[in-house]
Amino acid sequence: MSAPDTALPQPAYAVRRLALSAFRSYPALTLEADARPVVLVGENGAGKTNILEALSLLSPGRGLRGTALVDSARRLPGEAEAQAPWAVAATVEGPDGRFEIGTGLQPQPDGRLSERRAAHINGVAAPASTALSETCRVVWLTPAMDRLFLESPGGRRRFLDRLTLSFEPGHGRQASAYERAMRERMRLLKDGGAADWVDAIEAQMAAAGLALANARARTAERLKADLAPLTGAFPQAAIAITGTFEETRSPGDDGEARFRDMLARRRRVDAEAGRSLYGPHTADLAVTHLGRGRPAAECSTGEQKALLIGLVLAAARAQARADAGAAPLLLLDEIAAHLDARRRAALFDEICAIGAQAWMTGTDGALFAELGQRAQGFNVTNGALNPI
Repeated sequence: MSAPDTALPQPAYAVRRLALSAFRSYPALTLEADARPVVLVGENGAGKTNILEALSLLSPGRGLRGTALVDSARRLPGEAEAQAPWAVAATVEGPDGRFEIGTGLQPQPDGRLSERRAAHINGVAAPASTALSETCRVVWLTPAMDRLFLESPGGRRRFLDRLTLSFEPGHGRQASAYERAMRERMRLLKDGGAADWVDAIEAQMAAAGLALANARARTAERLKADLAPLTGAFPQAAIAITGTFEETRSPGDDGEARFRDMLARRRRVDAEAGRSLYGPHTADLAVTHLGRGRPAAECSTGEQKALLIGLVLAAARAQARADAGAAPLLLLDEIAAHLDARRRAALFDEICAIGAQAWMTGTDGALFAELGQRAQGFNVTNGALNPI
């Protein structure tokens, strides 16, 4: 895993330099990389996933762990609370050139850490929720997601939204606008707000909600086109977005009006329930193993993992095709541990064929040997990285 193979396609999103400060187990870390896939090898607890989490924060949201942002700050033994805000800085190559991206927590006036984070693009302050999604596309897969098909629809919606964000950077804004409008509508219904106020907030909710649903539907169609080539090592999958809203929504020009009308007619029902019962927030992502003719939830653990990897690879391939080769940054935590040799080889071949810079972690470097010079490797030990 030493010398680069210059015949490989150039990935569109690649981290060339990563610097961490007071982040999880790292008081400070600087890592230089080329554009090839990256393998991080080390014992459990060495800090491999922390590096992937830092990379995931180059996109909007709470990162691949989904925890409170303040929890990512480094705490010394015996400290109840972290004393210093974390910071992540990266040099990222993209289809529009090279960008210097920085993000970190904003300290409060009293010095305590807050949940708000700042972002800088090429030294200029920018809103983290929008600037990051427009500068770097990131998709991840972690062991915690292995139960995606068995747990609640919320996790599958978040997974679909993350894939959608890699295609449409504005998706995050629509999702946030919809959530805000939905909360405000429920507050007004609970407090007996004036009808014209409710009308106005329902108009906002309908506009953002329809945009949210339409973007998800476009992502599903993109995935369907790129799931078809996945045969052999990875099972063929069929996907659909399901739910009452999806079955009744109109994606066309009259969609907002119909959504507003449905919200108005459901005010009493929603007020009694204490929550909105109709909308894209109730949708689910249904995945079927075509070879078995069964829903993913009824498949074996290995088949579910293979289906999930297939979805991520399809998204990366579709992203590359849609954006002039702009494959997203792939973060694959402990990806090789539960794959047989055939599937590992197929995964590595697909990553390189797409041209994605995938950051992969594992405890056994031998599992990545087939990558050879197509990848670069680092040993992670006690907070230090050494090239393999």
